[in-house]
Amino acid sequence: MKKIIAAIIVILVIAYSVIQGTKATVVGPDIATYTAKIGDLDISIVETGTIKPRSQVVIKNELDSSATITYLVEEGIVVNKGDLLVAFDASSLEDSKINQEIQLQNAEASFVSASENMAVSENQAQSDIEQAQLNYEFAQLDLEKYISGEYPNELTEIQQNIDLAEEELERAKYELGHSSKLYEEKYISETEFKADELAVKQKEKSVLIARNNQKLLIDYSHKRKLAELESKVRQTEMALERTKRKAKADITQAKANLKAKEAEYKRQQDMYTRITDQLSKTKLYAPADGMVIYQTSMNRGRWGSQENPMQVGQTVRGREDIIYLPTAQTTKAEIKIHESSLKKIQLGQKAVVKIDALPDVIFTGTIAKLSPLPDNNWMNPDVNKYPCEVFIDDNEYELKNGMNCRCEIQIDTLKNVIYVPLQAVVQIGDEHFVEVKKLNSFERRKVVIGQDNNNWIHIVEGINEGEQVSLSPQLKDTEKRPGADRGVKAENELSKPQGQPSGSEKGQGRGEGTRPRPQQGQAAPANTNK
Repeated sequence: MKKIIAAIIVILVIAYSVIQGTKATVVGPDIATYTAKIGDLDISIVETGTIKPRSQVVIKNELDSSATITYLVEEGIVVNKGDLLVAFDASSLEDSKINQEIQLQNAEASFVSASENMAVSENQAQSDIEQAQLNYEFAQLDLEKYISGEYPNELTEIQQNIDLAEEELERAKYELGHSSKLYEEKYISETEFKADELAVKQKEKSVLIARNNQKLLIDYSHKRKLAELESKVRQTEMALERTKRKAKADITQAKANLKAKEAEYKRQQDMYTRITDQLSKTKLYAPADGMVIYQTSMNRGRWGSQENPMQVGQTVRGREDIIYLPTAQTTKAEIKIHESSLKKIQLGQKAVVKIDALPDVIFTGTIAKLSPLPDNNWMNPDVNKYPCEVFIDDNEYELKNGMNCRCEIQIDTLKNVIYVPLQAVVQIGDEHFVEVKKLNSFERRKVVIGQDNNNWIHIVEGINEGEQVSLSPQLKDTEKRPGADRGVKAENELSKPQGQPSGSEKGQGRGEGTRPRPQQGQAAPANTNK
């Protein structure tokens, strides 16, 4: 009979819910609730991370190409500045050095030869130009000498010959006239008379020859000589210009050859210097005191990292990290902040750090660095997280590099506020709702929320102290829980608010921060308030 009555009550409640739309939900026997209360709520952000030394020296393979390790210092030992850490196989570089020395010597010899050839070209060019200049000047002097000296002298000499020949002709004619009278008077013989006649004829021919010579000089020899000398002046002038151009071309070519040989020599020098420098980098020494940590140990577990420790015989890429050498005892926690929490984070904020290896010890720290750019996450590109460094305060514990930790960044403490578990709130668009227990049903009620710490959320308006809210409100397709886009988890022991209910309180034992949030379609934890 009691079962029948209970069934009737359930049917009536369901009918009432249908009439009221989505305002009420029947209370099932396994719906967990939480009683809203007033207390102090710590607002904080909790992220996991890794312990790293605050300052360290990275030892890289500084070679341009991959190299095989022939010696590797033991991991974990403390080395002093100047100790040998890593040695690479240098046989190929040594062969390259020998070959490069030969190339460098040949390039140096070519450069010296080009330098000497340059000096010879300049000297020869200067000598050729001077000789051509002299030839030109001499040609000008020869022309001037002929016009002003030789030709007038030749004219004068020929005129003198003409005058002499004419004078001799007159004398011969005089002698012939005298001889003619003597011959008529029979004082001289006919032979003597004929001789005087012949002498006159000879003198006449001498005068004619002298005048012809004058004509030849003026009409032919002078013109030819003048043309030859003027042409020689022009030819030597053009030869001088050609010599200058040729000298300039020879010097330019010699300079170009010298420049090319010098560039080749410098290139070979640079190659030799680079090979020598690379050869010196086949042995890496400690730049400071510190403990040796292999990069394989530091990055173990990351995607793309090798699982086996670094060892002799292994090939490492050029510029690849090999050893991390912490140079100080101070440490830091490297974490990543979700983009939705960036506005809450500021440099100088305090943080509490718990290390997995030291669960009973609480460390304190300070936000020291926050990257302006997110870290690439190829597995979930839609989630942006920003690297953050928390400097851990000095402590007596020796923290090891790579230890896992959880860091709680203190944002604010809200005094005397109403708060409920974050999973009790439903978000629809920009509005938020909770399901408040009313007798045997739940009523969806609009609330105004404040800050949250990924587990607990401040309710500014909408519910009163003592009211019970469902910890597993039903979600529709358009609804979500606050913080769902952050990908946060409810379990976080560091974020418990002051004065939160203990696990033994009736009806509230499942409302702690350690309780996983129920998802839509999953059964909620059993409720102790029935």
